[in-house]
Amino acid sequence: MDVRTETIAAIPVARVRHVGPYAAVGPSFERLFGWAPAAGAAVGRVLTLSHDDPEAIPPGELRSDACIELLGEAAPADGIVPAAVGAGRCAVPTDRGPYGGIAATCRRLLAERVPGSGEAVDDRPWMEVCRNSPLDTPEADLVTDLHVPLRAVCHD
Repeated sequence: MDVRTETIAAIPVARVRHVGPYAAVGPSFERLFGWAPAAGAAVGRVLTLSHDDPEAIPPGELRSDACIELLGEAAPADGIVPAAVGAGRCAVPTDRGPYGGIAATCRRLLAERVPGSGEAVDDRPWMEVCRNSPLDTPEADLVTDLHVPLRAVCHD
């Protein structure tokens, strides 16, 4: 597995909280993309924050945030929250193909990269950064960078 480690700066975003299966976050993105032009928002990258472990939390209770990077000021709106996300050290594997393959990439990372690395997964949200869009890219050609938060493991 090809994984790089990066320390990233905070990314200013507008976000909409979604509760439910991770694959059902689409309407939250639609809300953001509908809001942005009217708010005068200049946008950059599209991101998703995943707050919960889908193997430990029932699908209907999973929390995620649909996010768009803000490249300047934008008028606020109910339920669209400005935030700074993603700061810190992360393992960054790249997933290629349909978004449904992201979970398998995450499981591989946890099994192959983290054990024995001297680091552990931190409790910050996992972040998916889309390099292209399903609106103009075939599913097989989608590219997503996963940002898995890390922390050093202290041994006594």
